[in-house]
Amino acid sequence: MSDQARQERSNSIGSQFAGMNVELPSAELSSRRTGMSFQRTRLSADRTLMSVVRTSLSLIGFGFTISSFFRALQFALPEAMPVNTARDFGMALVALGAGMLILEFGYQLRFMSQLRAERTQMIHEHLVHGQLGYPVSLTLISATILLLSGLLQFSAW
Repeated sequence: MSDQARQERSNSIGSQFAGMNVELPSAELSSRRTGMSFQRTRLSADRTLMSVVRTSLSLIGFGFTISSFFRALQFALPEAMPVNTARDFGMALVALGAGMLILEFGYQLRFMSQLRAERTQMIHEHLVHGQLGYPVSLTLISATILLLSGLLQFSAW
């Protein structure tokens, strides 16, 4: 196909397909779909992280609540409760929630680095476009801040 014919065909296709390889439109569209699938996978991983954060924060909050409630009950009725049973149970729930967050962070960081490496390899092989950046996960940053504040509260308890 001559350069003039390619230019005319490109003009007739429309501006939404600018930069598209008009000689292989199915390969070009497939490449764009694959590029979007990386973004969908990243968003799916963020949703998974958010569900783990929600569960972990519930456990942490429930642990502090139980610990506080039974501590007040222990002061009111010291003979009914062993000395540190309630505190230990509440702190176990807090530790479980914090542990879940830490494990999910490790999984998330490993998964995202593998996904970025695969995307970079496909960009270098010209299988997908690298037009869109791969942003840092704001969910991961928020969850890290929540974990640090929970650990500070746990250490002060």
